[in-house]
Amino acid sequence: MNAHIPALVGGGQVMAIIPQTFEETWRVAKAVYVAGLAPAALIGKLVDDDAISAVAVSIMSGAELGLKPMVSLRSFTVINGKPALYGDGLINVVRQSGRVAYLRTGCDTVNDQMIGWCEAKRSDTGEDKRVEFSQADAVRAGLWPNSPTVRRKIWENNQQVWKDVPNDTPWARFPQRMLAWRAAGYCLRELFGDVLGGIRDEFEVREIADMEEMRDVTPAAATVTKPQPPKPPAPPAPPSAKVIEAEPAQAAEAEFNLGDFLDQIETSLAGAKDDADVEELWTEFDAPAVLETEGHADMIDAAYAIRDRRLSALSTVSAG
Repeated sequence: MNAHIPALVGGGQVMAIIPQTFEETWRVAKAVYVAGLAPAALIGKLVDDDAISAVAVSIMSGAELGLKPMVSLRSFTVINGKPALYGDGLINVVRQSGRVAYLRTGCDTVNDQMIGWCEAKRSDTGEDKRVEFSQADAVRAGLWPNSPTVRRKIWENNQQVWKDVPNDTPWARFPQRMLAWRAAGYCLRELFGDVLGGIRDEFEVREIADMEEMRDVTPAAATVTKPQPPKPPAPPAPPSAKVIEAEPAQAAEAEFNLGDFLDQIETSLAGAKDDADVEELWTEFDAPAVLETEGHADMIDAAYAIRDRRLSALSTVSAG
């Protein structure tokens, strides 16, 4: 005799699961981590409780901005340990605040130059603002792709070889969207600073990180060594005793850190004087192979973007 199987019922309202306590937040974060849905840029090489903690903090940070848990994980990235919102995440937060009379973004072409723009107005104070970010601005910032191709290592006949491949960086594939997002970042940060609660867009956070790295030239404080009394001589060893020298302890293998690795690439390439220097340094780092080996294949494009920005900056200097 077949057991009674209840009928499936259609309809009903779909609602997100919103944790109300830290324990509930931890349970959601653990489920995300165990399911393998935690963004690699967020957790890096963190594992177990450390990784779950990073996911939980991201969920709580998003909740303060009115974002649901899974939306928070899709909207946030981490750059040098600082949380930042992607371009669409920034716009989403502002739209949900209830303080927007209008918010529009777009990209126009004027005299063969693309100009991204964002214009918005607050419904509570009446303040409005329009910000533009042009193709020329992107070129000066070293963001604009100057070449239709980029040089990368690709697999051919079971081995990696250098080849010129189509430039598939985000700025090359989606220039209109990237220009509009850059304009939106500046516009919304100034007009809705209270809504964003100090959270910046990814472009601004990356620029601040670069500036801090350039300013970090403060010499280390001099160490004052206090005079120590002389040590008494060691007693002579008995004739039969053998002096056994201790073997140096083998240094523990340093754990791979995704953020440090990308920072090292960017810092080294910043000192390259020409394209040949860039290619030589890039070959030494072998970023695609390293990232794939360390389980960060999804960050290979980010490494290429760092290299391409430096090549673009060198091309701009040469053209000037």
